[in-house]
Formats: sequence, structure tokens, C-alpha cells
Amino acid sequence: MRRSKQALPLTECQDILDRAYRGFLSVIGDGGYPYSFPINFYHEDGKVYFHSALEGHKIDALRACEKACFTVLDEPVREPGDWWYHVKSVICFGRLREITDETLHDETLRKFGRKYFPGEGYLEKEMAASARHAAVLELTIEHITGKAVREK
Repeated sequence: MRRSKQALPLTECQDILDRAYRGFLSVIGDGGYPYSFPINFYHEDGKVYFHSALEGHKIDALRACEKACFTVLDEPVREPGDWWYHVKSVICFGRLREITDETLHDETLRKFGRKYFPGEGYLEKEMAASARHAAVLELTIEHITGKAVREK
């Protein structure tokens, strides 16, 4: 990072990953072009998890190249009386794989549900209806960087 004074400590990067609602997953798409898309996620123990359709551009890209980048933005904060925002971002670099173990697949989907769904009953209903139609992807973080920016 060029502006090292803006670097966030690892613990703060992990905190942002734990509370952020959505991020952008970037993979190498068709013809070597970057392919980035907004996606829900779940962070735990140095890994970031995603769910996906079983096939499509994202899955094709993953099968062609496992390298990926994931970016999240924390909620911007504006100091009283200022017009500019303070923004924190985190970028994770790593390798992406599809989880094929059925037990781990379902455990991870349930963790997603606990983050995003309104309750356990709704979660189990969705698991019964959709779990077999969802891929679960795991990004093992190899490098993580965070930055605090004052947009002025």
C-alpha cells in the first residue's frame, strides 16, 4: 500500500468483514477480462464464504482460475459539520474453491442464513427448498489489506 499511514490493522479488517453486509467478488472472466459482482458473504477464520447458482459465468470463471479478490466497504462516517466522509475498505486476495462436502456445504449455508434471514424457521424452510440447488464457495485469504480514507 502506497499510503501506509492509511493502512488498517488486521483486527480492524476482520471486524469490517464480520459486520459488512455485501461486497464485490472479482474473478478472471472470459477472455482474461476481470469480472466483478456484488454478493452476500459470510466471514469466519480467515475464509470468506459465498453462495452461488450451480452453473453460470461465476462458476465457469472459478473452474478456469481459482484466484480471486473480494472487496468490502464499511459504512461511511461524516464528522458533524463536515461535508466529507471517512471510508474504510478491505480487500482480500486468495484462492476460491467450491465446497463439495455435503455436511460443510449445509453448515455454511446455515451460517449464511443466520446472518441474512429473519429467523431459524425461515432458514430451515429455505434450506429444504434450495440447499441442493446452491453452490457454496470458499475464499481462503492469502493476503488482506485495509485502508481508511478521508474523502476531502
